[in-house]
Amino acid sequence: MPALTVLLVATTLIIRRNGEQNAYSTHTGSVFGTIYKITFQGNPALADSCLKVMDDVDRSLSMFNKESQLTALNNEGLIVMNGITRQVLTLALEVSGETDGAFDITVGPLVNAWGFGYKNGTLPDSMRIDSLMQHIGYERLLIDGDTARLTDNEATLDCSAIAKGFACDTVANYLLAHGARNVMVEIGGEVVTHGVNAKGKPWSVGISKPSEDLDDQGVMEIITLNNGAMATSGNYRNFRVEDGRKIAHTIDPHTGYPVQHSLLSATVFAPTCAMADAYATSFMVMGLEESKRILSLHPELSAYLIYDDGGKMNTVKIENKK
Repeated sequence: MPALTVLLVATTLIIRRNGEQNAYSTHTGSVFGTIYKITFQGNPALADSCLKVMDDVDRSLSMFNKESQLTALNNEGLIVMNGITRQVLTLALEVSGETDGAFDITVGPLVNAWGFGYKNGTLPDSMRIDSLMQHIGYERLLIDGDTARLTDNEATLDCSAIAKGFACDTVANYLLAHGARNVMVEIGGEVVTHGVNAKGKPWSVGISKPSEDLDDQGVMEIITLNNGAMATSGNYRNFRVEDGRKIAHTIDPHTGYPVQHSLLSATVFAPTCAMADAYATSFMVMGLEESKRILSLHPELSAYLIYDDGGKMNTVKIENKK
Protein backbone atom coordinates (compact mmCIF):
# COMPACT_ATOMS: atom_id res chain seq x y z
CA MET A 1 0.00 0.00 0.00
CA PRO A 2 1.44 3.41 -0.96
CA ALA A 3 2.68 5.49 1.94
CA LEU A 4 0.16 8.26 1.19
CA THR A 5 -2.74 5.76 1.35
CA VAL A 6 -1.50 4.40 4.67
CA LEU A 7 -1.28 7.96 6.01
CA LEU A 8 -4.83 8.74 4.85
CA VAL A 9 -6.21 5.57 6.44
CA ALA A 10 -4.41 6.28 9.72
CA THR A 11 -5.64 9.87 9.71
CA THR A 12 -9.23 8.70 9.10
CA LEU A 13 -9.02 6.28 12.03
CA ILE A 14 -7.68 9.02 14.30
CA ILE A 15 -10.45 11.42 13.27
CA ARG A 16 -13.09 8.73 13.82
CA ARG A 17 -11.66 7.84 17.22
CA ASN A 18 -11.50 11.51 18.21
CA GLY A 19 -15.10 11.91 17.08
CA GLU A 20 -16.17 9.03 19.32
CA GLN A 21 -14.28 10.50 22.26
CA ASN A 22 -15.94 13.90 21.80
CA ALA A 23 -19.48 12.61 21.26
CA TYR A 24 -22.10 12.28 23.98
CA SER A 25 -23.86 8.96 24.40
CA THR A 26 -26.74 7.86 26.59
CA HIS A 27 -27.19 4.38 28.02
CA THR A 28 -30.25 3.07 29.90
CA GLY A 29 -31.30 -0.17 31.55
CA SER A 30 -32.53 -1.80 34.75
CA VAL A 31 -30.60 -2.25 37.96
CA PHE A 32 -31.47 -2.65 41.67
CA GLY A 33 -35.14 -3.02 40.74
CA THR A 34 -35.22 0.40 39.09
CA ILE A 35 -34.07 2.26 35.97
CA TYR A 36 -30.67 3.80 35.31
CA LYS A 37 -29.64 6.42 32.75
CA ILE A 38 -26.01 7.32 32.09
CA THR A 39 -24.96 10.12 29.74
CA PHE A 40 -21.36 11.12 29.16
CA GLN A 41 -18.88 12.50 26.67
CA GLY A 42 -16.25 9.91 25.82
CA ASN A 43 -15.77 6.38 24.58
CA PRO A 44 -19.23 4.72 24.49
CA ALA A 45 -17.64 1.36 25.28
CA LEU A 46 -17.16 2.59 28.87
CA ALA A 47 -20.87 1.99 29.41
CA ASP A 48 -20.28 -1.77 29.41
CA SER A 49 -17.82 -1.42 32.26
CA CYS A 50 -20.36 0.67 34.19
CA LEU A 51 -22.56 -2.43 34.33
CA LYS A 52 -19.78 -4.27 36.14
CA VAL A 53 -19.37 -1.34 38.53
CA MET A 54 -23.08 -1.53 39.39
CA ASP A 55 -22.83 -5.31 39.70
CA ASP A 56 -20.00 -4.89 42.21
CA VAL A 57 -22.30 -2.69 44.31
CA ASP A 58 -25.08 -5.28 44.06
CA ARG A 59 -22.74 -8.11 45.09
CA SER A 60 -21.73 -6.06 48.10
CA LEU A 61 -24.95 -4.43 49.34
CA SER A 62 -28.01 -6.24 48.01
CA MET A 63 -30.37 -8.08 50.36
CA PHE A 64 -31.74 -9.95 47.35
CA ASN A 65 -28.38 -11.29 46.18
CA LYS A 66 -27.73 -14.49 48.10
CA GLU A 67 -23.99 -14.12 47.46
CA SER A 68 -23.67 -10.50 48.61
CA GLN A 69 -21.62 -9.36 51.58
CA LEU A 70 -24.74 -7.88 53.17
CA THR A 71 -26.51 -11.22 52.97
CA ALA A 72 -23.49 -12.91 54.56
CA LEU A 73 -23.46 -10.36 57.37
CA ASN A 74 -27.19 -10.78 57.99
CA ASN A 75 -26.87 -14.57 58.03
CA GLU A 76 -23.58 -15.02 59.82
CA GLY A 77 -23.28 -11.87 61.92
CA LEU A 78 -19.61 -11.29 61.06
CA ILE A 79 -17.74 -10.52 57.82
CA VAL A 80 -14.51 -9.04 56.54
CA MET A 81 -15.73 -6.18 54.37
CA ASN A 82 -14.61 -5.25 50.89
CA GLY A 83 -14.05 -1.59 50.09
CA ILE A 84 -17.61 -0.94 48.92
CA THR A 85 -19.25 -2.47 51.98
CA ARG A 86 -16.87 -0.69 54.34
CA GLN A 87 -17.51 2.73 52.78
CA VAL A 88 -21.29 2.38 52.81
CA LEU A 89 -21.67 0.89 56.28
CA THR A 90 -19.30 3.47 57.72
CA LEU A 91 -21.25 6.33 56.14
CA ALA A 92 -24.54 4.79 57.27
CA LEU A 93 -23.38 4.79 60.88
CA GLU A 94 -22.14 8.38 60.58
CA VAL A 95 -25.49 9.63 59.26
CA SER A 96 -27.33 7.59 61.88
CA GLY A 97 -25.34 9.32 64.59
CA GLU A 98 -25.85 12.78 63.07
CA THR A 99 -29.62 12.25 62.79
CA ASP A 100 -30.13 10.61 66.19
CA GLY A 101 -31.14 7.37 64.51
CA ALA A 102 -33.64 8.78 62.02
CA PHE A 103 -31.49 7.03 59.43
CA ASP A 104 -31.16 3.42 60.46
CA ILE A 105 -30.27 0.50 58.18
CA THR A 106 -31.62 -2.00 60.75
CA VAL A 107 -35.20 -0.82 60.07
CA GLY A 108 -35.77 -3.38 57.28
CA PRO A 109 -37.83 -5.88 59.36
CA LEU A 110 -40.27 -3.10 60.25
CA VAL A 111 -40.52 -2.03 56.61
CA ASN A 112 -41.32 -5.62 55.69
CA ALA A 113 -43.86 -5.94 58.48
CA TRP A 114 -45.76 -2.92 57.16
CA GLY A 115 -45.81 -4.43 53.67
CA PHE A 116 -43.19 -2.33 51.87
CA GLY A 117 -40.17 -4.61 51.78
CA TYR A 118 -39.43 -7.96 50.22
CA LYS A 119 -42.11 -9.69 52.33
CA ASN A 120 -45.74 -8.59 52.14
CA GLY A 121 -48.47 -9.72 54.47
CA THR A 122 -51.10 -8.56 56.91
CA LEU A 123 -50.42 -5.39 58.86
CA PRO A 124 -48.70 -5.89 62.20
CA ASP A 125 -50.38 -5.38 65.54
CA SER A 126 -48.75 -3.60 68.48
CA MET A 127 -47.36 -6.85 69.89
CA ARG A 128 -45.62 -7.61 66.61
CA ILE A 129 -44.17 -4.09 66.45
CA ASP A 130 -42.95 -4.30 70.05
CA SER A 131 -41.30 -7.63 69.28
CA LEU A 132 -39.52 -6.29 66.19
CA MET A 133 -38.40 -3.14 67.99
CA GLN A 134 -36.27 -5.29 70.30
CA HIS A 135 -33.93 -5.83 67.34
CA ILE A 136 -33.94 -2.36 65.77
CA GLY A 137 -31.12 0.13 66.29
CA TYR A 138 -28.01 1.07 64.36
CA GLU A 139 -25.90 0.51 67.48
CA ARG A 140 -26.25 -3.22 66.78
CA LEU A 141 -23.76 -2.83 63.93
CA LEU A 142 -20.13 -2.57 65.00
CA ILE A 143 -17.24 -1.80 62.65
CA ASP A 144 -13.63 -2.49 63.58
CA GLY A 145 -11.24 -1.86 60.70
CA ASP A 146 -12.41 -4.09 57.86
CA THR A 147 -14.59 -6.23 60.11
CA ALA A 148 -18.35 -5.71 60.51
CA ARG A 149 -20.29 -7.46 63.25
CA LEU A 150 -23.92 -7.60 64.31
CA THR A 151 -24.33 -7.82 68.08
CA ASP A 152 -27.93 -9.05 67.74
CA ASN A 153 -28.60 -12.36 65.97
CA GLU A 154 -32.07 -11.14 64.96
CA ALA A 155 -30.91 -7.81 63.50
CA THR A 156 -31.08 -7.39 59.73
CA LEU A 157 -29.39 -4.71 57.64
CA ASP A 158 -31.04 -3.11 54.60
CA CYS A 159 -28.95 -0.64 52.57
CA SER A 160 -31.64 0.27 50.03
CA ALA A 161 -31.80 3.87 51.33
CA ILE A 162 -28.13 4.51 50.54
CA ALA A 163 -26.99 1.96 47.93
CA LYS A 164 -28.46 3.65 44.84
CA GLY A 165 -26.81 6.93 45.75
CA PHE A 166 -23.50 5.18 46.33
CA ALA A 167 -23.80 3.42 42.97
CA CYS A 168 -24.32 6.79 41.25
CA ASP A 169 -21.13 8.09 42.85
CA THR A 170 -19.19 4.98 41.92
CA VAL A 171 -20.28 4.96 38.28
CA ALA A 172 -19.55 8.67 37.85
CA ASN A 173 -16.12 8.33 39.46
CA TYR A 174 -15.32 5.35 37.25
CA LEU A 175 -16.22 7.25 34.08
CA LEU A 176 -14.17 10.29 35.06
CA ALA A 177 -11.19 8.12 36.00
CA HIS A 178 -11.31 6.48 32.57
CA GLY A 179 -11.30 9.59 30.44
CA ALA A 180 -15.00 10.45 30.19
CA ARG A 181 -16.01 14.08 30.55
CA ASN A 182 -19.30 15.85 31.24
CA VAL A 183 -21.08 13.05 33.04
CA MET A 184 -24.62 12.57 34.32
CA VAL A 185 -25.62 9.40 36.18
CA GLU A 186 -29.17 8.71 37.38
CA ILE A 187 -30.30 5.59 39.19
CA GLY A 188 -33.88 5.50 40.40
CA GLY A 189 -34.07 9.28 40.69
CA GLU A 190 -30.74 9.75 42.46
CA VAL A 191 -28.41 11.89 40.36
CA VAL A 192 -24.73 12.85 40.02
CA THR A 193 -23.45 15.37 37.47
CA HIS A 194 -20.08 16.66 36.34
CA GLY A 195 -19.41 19.31 33.71
CA VAL A 196 -22.04 20.33 31.16
CA ASN A 197 -24.57 18.71 28.83
CA ALA A 198 -24.28 18.32 25.06
CA LYS A 199 -25.48 21.90 24.59
CA GLY A 200 -22.65 23.21 26.75
CA LYS A 201 -25.02 24.15 29.57
CA PRO A 202 -25.29 22.92 33.17
CA TRP A 203 -27.27 19.72 33.59
CA SER A 204 -30.99 20.27 34.31
CA VAL A 205 -32.87 17.98 36.69
CA GLY A 206 -36.57 18.00 37.53
CA ILE A 207 -37.99 17.72 41.04
CA SER A 208 -41.22 15.74 40.89
CA LYS A 209 -44.49 17.09 42.19
CA PRO A 210 -45.42 14.91 45.19
CA SER A 211 -48.96 14.15 44.10
CA GLU A 212 -50.86 10.89 44.60
CA ASP A 213 -53.20 11.85 41.75
CA LEU A 214 -51.88 10.33 38.52
CA ASP A 215 -53.49 13.18 36.57
CA ASP A 216 -51.74 15.78 38.70
CA GLN A 217 -48.17 14.48 38.55
CA GLY A 218 -45.38 16.32 36.85
CA VAL A 219 -42.35 18.46 37.60
CA MET A 220 -42.53 20.81 40.55
CA GLU A 221 -39.38 22.68 39.55
CA ILE A 222 -36.39 22.27 37.25
CA ILE A 223 -33.04 22.99 38.85
CA THR A 224 -29.49 23.06 37.53
CA LEU A 225 -27.13 20.58 39.12
CA ASN A 226 -23.58 21.74 38.53
CA ASN A 227 -20.91 19.25 39.61
CA GLY A 228 -23.07 17.91 42.39
CA ALA A 229 -25.29 15.14 43.69
CA MET A 230 -28.93 14.97 44.69
CA ALA A 231 -31.41 12.41 46.00
CA THR A 232 -35.13 12.55 46.67
CA SER A 233 -37.30 10.66 49.12
CA GLY A 234 -41.08 10.84 49.49
CA ASN A 235 -44.21 8.95 50.49
CA TYR A 236 -46.52 10.18 47.76
CA ARG A 237 -46.14 7.16 45.45
CA ASN A 238 -45.25 4.33 47.82
CA PHE A 239 -48.04 3.86 50.34
CA ARG A 240 -50.85 1.51 51.27
CA VAL A 241 -54.48 2.19 52.11
CA GLU A 242 -56.00 -0.07 54.75
CA ASP A 243 -59.55 0.51 56.03
CA GLY A 244 -59.49 3.97 54.52
CA ARG A 245 -56.23 4.83 56.30
CA LYS A 246 -53.14 5.85 54.35
CA ILE A 247 -49.97 4.10 55.50
CA ALA A 248 -46.70 5.73 54.44
CA HIS A 249 -43.74 3.54 53.46
CA THR A 250 -41.31 5.54 55.61
CA ILE A 251 -41.07 3.85 59.01
CA ASP A 252 -39.81 5.72 62.06
CA PRO A 253 -37.08 3.58 63.67
CA HIS A 254 -37.86 5.17 67.04
CA THR A 255 -41.50 4.09 67.15
CA GLY A 256 -41.82 1.24 64.66
CA TYR A 257 -44.76 2.96 62.98
CA PRO A 258 -45.17 4.81 59.66
CA VAL A 259 -44.43 8.51 59.89
CA GLN A 260 -47.29 10.99 59.98
CA HIS A 261 -46.32 14.59 59.34
CA SER A 262 -46.62 17.32 56.74
CA LEU A 263 -43.39 16.68 54.80
CA LEU A 264 -44.27 15.20 51.39
CA SER A 265 -40.90 15.13 49.67
CA ALA A 266 -37.28 15.80 50.58
CA THR A 267 -34.65 16.49 47.93
CA VAL A 268 -31.14 16.80 49.33
CA PHE A 269 -28.01 18.15 47.61
CA ALA A 270 -24.72 16.93 49.05
CA PRO A 271 -21.04 16.35 48.17
CA THR A 272 -21.87 12.71 47.39
CA CYS A 273 -25.05 11.02 46.24
CA ALA A 274 -24.76 8.38 48.96
CA MET A 275 -24.85 11.15 51.56
CA ALA A 276 -27.76 12.87 49.80
CA ASP A 277 -29.63 9.55 49.65
CA ALA A 278 -29.22 8.87 53.36
CA TYR A 279 -30.18 12.38 54.49
CA ALA A 280 -33.23 12.49 52.20
CA THR A 281 -34.51 9.34 53.92
CA SER A 282 -33.67 10.82 57.31
CA PHE A 283 -35.66 13.98 56.60
CA MET A 284 -38.75 11.98 55.64
CA VAL A 285 -38.54 10.36 59.08
CA MET A 286 -37.90 13.63 60.92
CA GLY A 287 -40.43 15.93 59.32
CA LEU A 288 -40.07 19.54 58.28
CA GLU A 289 -38.91 21.36 61.41
CA GLU A 290 -36.35 18.79 62.52
CA SER A 291 -35.01 18.59 58.96
CA LYS A 292 -34.44 22.34 58.98
CA ARG A 293 -32.59 22.03 62.27
CA ILE A 294 -30.28 19.34 60.91
CA LEU A 295 -29.64 21.40 57.78
CA SER A 296 -28.63 24.37 59.94
CA LEU A 297 -25.88 22.18 61.42
CA HIS A 298 -24.58 20.91 58.07
CA PRO A 299 -23.45 23.64 55.67
CA GLU A 300 -22.36 20.96 53.18
CA LEU A 301 -26.04 20.09 52.62
CA SER A 302 -28.80 21.92 50.76
CA ALA A 303 -32.43 20.88 50.43
CA TYR A 304 -35.68 21.42 48.58
CA LEU A 305 -38.50 20.38 50.91
CA ILE A 306 -42.12 20.11 49.80
CA TYR A 307 -44.76 19.99 52.51
CA ASP A 308 -48.51 20.05 53.03
CA ASP A 309 -49.49 23.53 54.15
CA GLY A 310 -53.15 23.26 55.09
CA GLY A 311 -54.07 21.25 52.02
CA LYS A 312 -51.75 23.11 49.66
CA MET A 313 -48.23 22.26 48.62
CA ASN A 314 -45.57 24.66 49.78
CA THR A 315 -41.78 24.58 49.58
CA VAL A 316 -38.77 25.41 51.67
CA LYS A 317 -35.44 25.89 49.90
CA ILE A 318 -32.34 25.83 52.07
CA GLU A 319 -29.22 26.80 50.16
CA ASN A 320 -25.77 25.39 50.75
CA LYS A 321 -23.79 27.80 52.90
CA LYS A 322 -20.38 26.58 51.73
